[in-house]
Amino acid sequence: MNLRRLFLFIAIVSIVSCKQEKSTTTAKSDSPEEKWMLGFHKTEINPIMVADSSYTFLDPITKEEVQWQKADVFNPGAIVRNDTVFMLFRAEDNPAAILGGRTSRIGLAYSTDGINFTKYPEPVLYPDNDAFSKWDQPGGIEDPRIVETPEGTYIMLYTSWNKDVARLSSASSPDLKQWTKHGPVFENAYDGKFMDIWSKSGSIVTELIEGRLKAKKINGKYHMYWGELFVNLALSDDGLDWEPVIEQNGELMHVFKPSLNEFDSHLTEPGPPALYTEHGILLLYNGKNLSGEGATTKVAEGTYCGGQVLFDKNEPTKVLARLETPFICPDLPHEITGQYKAGTTFIEGLVYFRDKWFLYYGTADSMVGLAVKED
Repeated sequence: MNLRRLFLFIAIVSIVSCKQEKSTTTAKSDSPEEKWMLGFHKTEINPIMVADSSYTFLDPITKEEVQWQKADVFNPGAIVRNDTVFMLFRAEDNPAAILGGRTSRIGLAYSTDGINFTKYPEPVLYPDNDAFSKWDQPGGIEDPRIVETPEGTYIMLYTSWNKDVARLSSASSPDLKQWTKHGPVFENAYDGKFMDIWSKSGSIVTELIEGRLKAKKINGKYHMYWGELFVNLALSDDGLDWEPVIEQNGELMHVFKPSLNEFDSHLTEPGPPALYTEHGILLLYNGKNLSGEGATTKVAEGTYCGGQVLFDKNEPTKVLARLETPFICPDLPHEITGQYKAGTTFIEGLVYFRDKWFLYYGTADSMVGLAVKED
C-alpha cells in the first residue's frame, strides 16, 4: 500500500470512527506503513474520574480550607510504579470562576487495574509561599506530564500560570508524593531569551524498556517536544533545565505545524511523553480546529482531537509521516459539555500496563477519560 492510498484509507475509517458513539481508531492492518501508529478505543467506563467537593486542603497562601477539586479534574499525566498506575491530575477549585480563572493544583491517584482510581486526600504540587510563587500564583499548576529517568527519578513537566504568561516548569521526585520544584525550564537558556515566552506542554521522549517507559537520551541528550501553537524541540542533560532548538536567525525552530483545513488547523500541542520506537519517534498530539476561515468541516470548529506524527529517530526535527485524520475525538456527552463546550479529548497520559497501552485524557476541561490499545 503506497503512502497516498494509506492516508486515504486512514481518513475514511477515522472519520467514521470519530462519529461513533464509542469512538475507535483506524482498523487493524498488517501493512508495514501502519505499524508506527497506535490505535485506541474508549473504555465503556468513561469518564473514569470526576470532581469531588469532599476533598479539602489547607491552602498555604490563604491559610484557608479549600475544596481543591470541587470544580473539575482533567488533563492527567500517568506513570507505572510497582505494578500500579499512578495518575497526576489537574484539579480546579472554584466552579463559579470562568475558564482560566480558577486555581489549579496537581492531585495524585493510584489504580491496580488502570481504570478505577483511588485519590490521595491532598494535592502533591500546588502554589506555595516559595521562590516559585511569582510563576505559580494565582492561576496555579496545570497539565502535568511525567516520566521516569533510567536512574529511577520522576520528572514532571507542568505549566506555571500566573495569569500573565504561561511558563513550562519542572519538578522532580523520588516517590511521586514529595516533589521538588525547579522553576521554568528555559530560565537559563540563551541568557534567559525564552524565559518570558508563552510555553506549555513538554513531551519528553521515552522508550519502552522491559515493560516500563523510561526517558531516552539521543546523542547524549534528553529530547522534549513542546509548545502550544507549533511543536518545538528542546534538549537537556538532566531533564529539568532545557535549551530550545533554534534556527540560524535565533528564533524557535517549529518542527511540526498546523495544517489548514484539517482537524489541527489552529494548533498542534504535544500530548503524552513521546515514544522512541523502531520506526521513529512517535508523538501523540492535540490538534485544535480553527473557527472560521481555514477550519475543516470534518469536526466542529474549536474542537480538540488527537493526532499522531512520526519523527526520524536519528533526526528528531524531521517529520516522516503524519496521520491525516484524528484517531480520537470528542463524541461522548461529557466530552462536549463542561468548561469547554466545543469538545475536547485532550490526550496527556500514556502508560504500558498489563500488556496494554492506556491513554488518559481530559474531557472538555472537566473530567478524565480513558482509551486503551491491546497488543
